[in-house]
Amino acid sequence: MLLDLTYHRKKFKTRSGDTVRLVDLLDEGLKRAEAKLREKERDKVLTLDEFKAAQEAVAYGCIKYADLSHHRLHDYVFSFDKMLDDKGNTAVYLQYAFMRIRAIVRTANVAPEELQNAAKKTKFELEHPKEWKLGKLLLRFPEIIKRIMEDMLIHNLCDYLYDLATTFTEFYDNCYVVEKDRQTGQVIKVNMSRLLLCDATASIMKQGFNILGIRTVDRM
Repeated sequence: MLLDLTYHRKKFKTRSGDTVRLVDLLDEGLKRAEAKLREKERDKVLTLDEFKAAQEAVAYGCIKYADLSHHRLHDYVFSFDKMLDDKGNTAVYLQYAFMRIRAIVRTANVAPEELQNAAKKTKFELEHPKEWKLGKLLLRFPEIIKRIMEDMLIHNLCDYLYDLATTFTEFYDNCYVVEKDRQTGQVIKVNMSRLLLCDATASIMKQGFNILGIRTVDRM
């Protein structure tokens, strides 16, 4: 029987009215996450271990995020289809965005030590409006953490991470970070200031995921 779950202040229930056990909810999430990944043919490009890690990250992350992204005092309809969507304010969307950012940093072929040294020496030149928008949003992270510590409304962190992911996409679509030779694919130029913005975005998203208890994977 497929779950059709609605939050009624206290309990998740199936169509039959039975209370859903957490283990059954997680098992259903794993089944649907596997089906979603196979639909996208990820089983053809990932190893068995990578596929299992992605399946668990998607299933458990989506269930947690679906609950935490809503105001804790409000009712909501629980939908697996919605939470497994890779568009909109979902864990899957954020996980894909995080992996994309990490891939950009890897593409630049800049060692972690080199990136750390650059962070100390590079002058940030936020000339493009999208750079400014991303930079200002990154600086709001401590404010968000302080707020949720005071009011215990964790959905504000979820909203922030979603805003950060969408703002990063706007930035990346308008501002080149890594320039490559079209014929050889070799890196010609790296805008270090923008690369550091990418790294900072990934770092803050990772911290946000840790607070929410959401796992990340290198490949999905």
